[in-house]
Amino acid sequence: MSSETVPAASAPARRRRRDASQTRQLLLDAARRRFARDGYAATTVRDIADDAGVNVALISRYFSSKEGLFEACLRAAGDELRRTTGQTPADQVPEAIARHIAGLGAAGLSSQLALLLRSSGDAAADEIRRGVLSRSSEQLAAARGWRPDEPGSEQTLLRAQMAIAAAIGAAVLRSSSIQLEPLSSATEQDLVGPLRDLVDALLPPA
Repeated sequence: MSSETVPAASAPARRRRRDASQTRQLLLDAARRRFARDGYAATTVRDIADDAGVNVALISRYFSSKEGLFEACLRAAGDELRRTTGQTPADQVPEAIARHIAGLGAAGLSSQLALLLRSSGDAAADEIRRGVLSRSSEQLAAARGWRPDEPGSEQTLLRAQMAIAAAIGAAVLRSSSIQLEPLSSATEQDLVGPLRDLVDALLPPA
């Protein structure tokens, strides 16, 4: 076989991989919007497939089930939250939170954040959501020196959860449905100082 035939032979495989990745992302984006807007119980797999413009059978292929797709959406939402609060150097956490909140603007909550906040009416789905938020709280606490087996660890974790709750609350109050001033129009730089005071008070640097 000549070397000139290799690219032609491998091109269909590359297209299939690219198409699979694109289809998976289309389903995730459509599902995230639907779950955030309508809730888990009211959303059907056909709704999601129609929004994504793909065959409904592909949900089973890529995510096994509606619950599997919901879990994948929540994992993506958790990744966003962890990038803000858990995978940032401890001394830069307030800046990361401020940047995230300011980035949302007053247009409304991101679909990822809305997904984390909206009750699903399904016990299994709510357990997935609780796990995502719990892991994010643990990562933030760990960035400030928390160790689960040390004395006072529960209090430290509580403080981390309160810091995350405050950050989420700020995003909610900035959203288009509330637009509480001056919080709604505060810039990233405006937010850094108060957030640093808050995070440092709840979770003093280790």
